Amino acid sequence: MNISDPENSEDSSVESGDDPITSPATEPNEEQKRDIARWVAEGMGLSDVQKKINADFGVVMTYMDVRFLVDDLDLTLVDKEEDKPKETDDATEQALEPEQALDAEGGVSVELDSVTPPGAMASGSVIFSDGQKKQWTLDQFGRLALSGGDEGYKPSEEDVVEFQKQLDGALRGKGF
Repeated sequence: MNISDPENSEDSSVESGDDPITSPATEPNEEQKRDIARWVAEGMGLSDVQKKINADFGVVMTYMDVRFLVDDLDLTLVDKEEDKPKETDDATEQALEPEQALDAEGGVSVELDSVTPPGAMASGSVIFSDGQKKQWTLDQFGRLALSGGDEGYKPSEEDVVEFQKQLDGALRGKGF
């Protein structure tokens, strides 16, 4: 084998990362990390940070890489919903008092089961504004499933949005 073989010399430069054109940066430098820390402190979410790293720095990182970077930098993500505790409390109250929830705007009532079925993180029932009742299950992958009630029934978009809000509030109230 000839050492000056062009194929071998190209492979070695790519493997060593000497060619800046063919090997993009895979991690932000120290100055860029300070910018990332500022973004996180300002309340930017991980997916927005990921997009901004790519757009501003030309560094392509996966969502998990960004998550690990934030952890490595000991940064704490700011939860924007902490500014709205009243809405969460309202959703929790509606979940606990279904009769009252039906009179409220939206007319959707969500209840949590005290015992969840195997393979589920949480489960319960929902009564939509038109009186239709369904069972819901949230699995360990975050997938939500509705079952029971009238077959083929689909709630209105407004009911779905209200259901998601109330479910989020009820789950947060239980520590999820």
